Amino acid sequence: MSNQLEALRQHSAVVADTGDFEAMRAFRPTDATTNPSLILKAVQKSEYRPLLDRVVRDHAGASTAERMDRLLVAFGQDILDIVPGRVSTEVDARLSFDPRATVERARAIMALYAAAGIPRERVLIKIASTWEGIQAARVLQSEGVRCNMTLLFSLEQAIACAEARVQLISPFVGRIYDWHKKSQGTAWDEAANAGSADPGVQSVRRIYDHYKRAGVPTEIMGASFRNAGQILALAGCDLLTISPELLGQLQAAEGGVPRQLTPPGNTVPSGAPLGEADFRFALNENAMANDKLAEGIRAFVADARKLDGLLEAA
Repeated sequence: MSNQLEALRQHSAVVADTGDFEAMRAFRPTDATTNPSLILKAVQKSEYRPLLDRVVRDHAGASTAERMDRLLVAFGQDILDIVPGRVSTEVDARLSFDPRATVERARAIMALYAAAGIPRERVLIKIASTWEGIQAARVLQSEGVRCNMTLLFSLEQAIACAEARVQLISPFVGRIYDWHKKSQGTAWDEAANAGSADPGVQSVRRIYDHYKRAGVPTEIMGASFRNAGQILALAGCDLLTISPELLGQLQAAEGGVPRQLTPPGNTVPSGAPLGEADFRFALNENAMANDKLAEGIRAFVADARKLDGLLEAA
């Protein structure tokens, strides 16, 4: 009998949510995603420290920002030696509200990959799903740079990303779950909010149904999982990016995985374009999405600053 990880691959592309090369070799994902937090965690391990030391040694005269990008690309290159598909490399979250700087930084990252001989179709530039980030992605996509929109918590963010024709979005299941669990406090019923009833799962399902009915080609990658039940409830989503811990749980569990998400047979127009004012108002009205987007940017910025410190101290 096959295990649940292998069964899941029949419905969704499995992506590794880690900077750990050995985990990627063990679980054989199609793609891999990284972010400042994952890279920070990795470079503090002895086996990955040489990557940071090499970047500092070879580019001693470069700015901290350039060395940061070179470190991210160094990880990306090694990841692409392991996975057959793509790697996501994130633009500094401190630029989340500066579309011009985001575009320039993304172009610089892509130039580093190009200099290393990496085809551009194997790289996804990861950008926070602020209004400014989405507009930067619109420009980059028009230049042939594929984007992965992260920190996505609402249908309105997903609609704006689709209108920008981005390659991929990463709705965060676990962080939505976290917000609702904290909001309900002692009234939270774990069993009643599990599986298909999980608020994070329901958010991704709404986005999936909207995209498929509207014929949106943007890929949907469920992300930020807290338990295997959330993953299994989204079997059939285009991609699922999963931590090594949860990949291990799925691999250890025997049995099949029924498909949960299926594209509808008919398509309908997506409706009127979502302008900036409507986007900002909708995001402001959605307390969960507004809170988690701001919190996520702050967390990524904090880890980027810690990574800066390691680069400067090395």
